[in-house]
Amino acid sequence: MFILLLMLNILWFFTSAIFRFYDETGLRDISYQLINLTKNSLVQIIAAIIFIFSAKEDLFTRNFIVIYISLLLSAVGLRTILFRKILSSLRAKGKNLRNTIIIGAGEVGRSFSEMIRVNPDFGLNFIGFVDDYKEDDSTLVIGNTNQLGDKIKSHNVEEVIIALPADASNKLNEIIKVCNTNAVRTHIIPDYFRFVSKKFQLSMVGNFPIISVRQEPLAELQWRFVKRTFDLVFSLLFLITISSWLFPILVIMIKLSSKGPAFFIQDRIGKGNKIFKCFKFRTMRLNSDDNKFVPTTREDSRITGIGKFLRKSNIDELPQIFNILLGDMSFVGPRPHPIAFNNAYSELYDEIKLRHIVRPGLTGWAQVHGLRGDVLDEEEQRRRTIKRIEHDIWYIENWSFSLDLQIIFLTAWQMIKADTKGF
Repeated sequence: MFILLLMLNILWFFTSAIFRFYDETGLRDISYQLINLTKNSLVQIIAAIIFIFSAKEDLFTRNFIVIYISLLLSAVGLRTILFRKILSSLRAKGKNLRNTIIIGAGEVGRSFSEMIRVNPDFGLNFIGFVDDYKEDDSTLVIGNTNQLGDKIKSHNVEEVIIALPADASNKLNEIIKVCNTNAVRTHIIPDYFRFVSKKFQLSMVGNFPIISVRQEPLAELQWRFVKRTFDLVFSLLFLITISSWLFPILVIMIKLSSKGPAFFIQDRIGKGNKIFKCFKFRTMRLNSDDNKFVPTTREDSRITGIGKFLRKSNIDELPQIFNILLGDMSFVGPRPHPIAFNNAYSELYDEIKLRHIVRPGLTGWAQVHGLRGDVLDEEEQRRRTIKRIEHDIWYIENWSFSLDLQIIFLTAWQMIKADTKGF
């Protein structure tokens, strides 16, 4: 019993360091800490189950796991929340604050000062800017870089944030030397931060620090293997249990509703900008010019009677199960665009090709948020398209296996409720 508790405590020490549970406690939103608490707790559960199974002792019951994890989550979670509340209360009274100077009164520096202002919990007391190009109305600029040492001493500064533009980088050596001489913590905000996503990665290549503009979990082999394995197993199960009887019924209904083939095959853009044949049940009458960008709207006269039901319920997309088996698609990912549509969308969003670094999906994060289909109003169409692509990029940067399961569940639930926002 005591060996298990000792092991779990040692494990907590390492996992909390890996997940940075105790790092920068006051400089991030509390949701980050609670998410990291959940990750730590999951590791504790797995370790406890493995230990109990391996020990083959009757010292523990199944209830131990439930009680232990419940106490862990509630006690540490409550401690975290109380600590933040106490810290916020102290800082609201002007205590536990660190006097901070920002070097550079440009766009980056002013954005950072505004963030400090609206987040007093960070504990940074903004003193003012140090900048060599003071504007007449810039009352927050308290001096220039030559006066930095004096300003640090006179204002008892503890933190210095360097937010200089790239063309002023020649001043960095002298500024950092002054900061080191006065023993203040120094932080640098790179001027190119606007190009970096929230999921950037800092790594070392030899002796050189490298900032990757964005980090995609699916760039790692093990996660691609997990996703692909799930796609294969789930699609085979779906074919055996549902498609084997549902597809023949739908084929007959489509053939009876209008002339033409039951399946609609269209060139679409997949991973790596490669073109593949995408399968769908046909929902529109023949002779529609698919090479032109003609958005399908809610009252589109081209849609057949059975087609309206298939589109509304998302069932028209089910033949893409064959695309998943062929490796062209995944169950979850950005929806693949027809070539003509993708060219039109490219004019609205320059970074649209970021969607193509992963396999397109049968369903996706944008779709479960109702961002599917097009509208005739140009401004509304522009807004929806941009928002849809932003959702796709967010999914790529925040992918996890549990997120895929969540999207699949939401898709199935929306189909059951007939609330897919489709038409």
